[in-house]
Formats: sequence, C-alpha cells, structure tokens
Amino acid sequence: MPDVFDVLKQDHDEVKAMLARLEDGPTAADGATIEQLTRRKRLLDDVIIAQSGHEAAEQRYFWPALRALGPEGGRVADEGIEQEAEAERTLGDLGKASPENPEFEGMLASFTSDTRAHIAFEEAHAWPLLSASIDARQASQLGDQIIQAKKTGPTRPHPAVPPQAAPRRAAGPVAGAADRLRDMVTGRGQHRED
Repeated sequence: MPDVFDVLKQDHDEVKAMLARLEDGPTAADGATIEQLTRRKRLLDDVIIAQSGHEAAEQRYFWPALRALGPEGGRVADEGIEQEAEAERTLGDLGKASPENPEFEGMLASFTSDTRAHIAFEEAHAWPLLSASIDARQASQLGDQIIQAKKTGPTRPHPAVPPQAAPRRAAGPVAGAADRLRDMVTGRGQHRED
C-alpha cells in the first residue's frame, strides 16, 4: 500500500504534466483550430477533475493530520488551505471560461503558477513536518484514506464549502456523487487526454 507521500507525489506529478501540456498550447491567440481548442478545454477539465478530488481529500485528511501536530502544523496547514481555497475559486472561473476567451490564458497562467508554488510549498514545508511525526503504518493509513476519499470526492470546485475537515467530510461525498452524475450526463472527463 502506498504511503501518503507516494499518493500525493503521484497526484502532483500528474497535474504538473497536464499543466505543462496546457502551456504548450496551441492557444486561440496562436491560431488554434476549434478542434485544438476543444482538446484544450478537455485537458483543462481533466486538470479540474484531478485537482478537485486531490484537494478535497487533502482537506479531509492530510491537513487535519498536519494540524494535529501542534502550532507549527496548524500554521502550515492554514497556509496550505488558504492556497487551495484561492485555487478552487480560480478553477471555478476557469471551468466556466472558453479557451477562445482572451482572458482564459491569463487565468490559466495565474493558476499554473499558483499551483506550482502550492505544490512546492506543500512538498518543502508540510511533507517534512508530517514525515518526521508519523510512522510508516500511519503514513500508509493516511495514504489509503486519501485514495478512498478521491474515489468519492468532487470532480468540480465547490468554493462555497468551507475547507475545514468537518464540512468537507460531510459535503464531499454528496458533492462528488452529484458531480459524477453531472459528468456522466454531459460526457465531461470521458475523453481523458493522455
């Protein structure tokens, strides 16, 4: 069973790879075709799906585990949660935008930069703090909780749900079920860009 750090690292690597593909374009400003812009929107949807599930799982399990370590864990958790809340708002706006919209690329560039900074913050500050405080069994258990939470978690941003663990624990599976039903009806996420 992978531990929490393996699970989160795999998620981070997947999102970074998708963001790099989005940065490579082509964009509307470069003269992308409608087909290329449609693929761009699908790839963005894949990022939103991955990020929504990942962040919801972290807010349910990872950040509370860090917060339980005391004041320093609480400080790092607060900073990470605030970064995620801002990203969730941006993802909500991006999800509604069209790649043909001139503001789309600016929003995407801002999200990409913020996401890379958040990943670096988490890996440099949160992971070492948690790693020094839990054993292998606890790390594996936390990894399993995150894997399970992603299976039932949301596939869209829900910035109105407070990022604290209790509201996310209550709302996550309900939002996730509603999101998955909506995705099934619309076909969103069924054209996975690999």
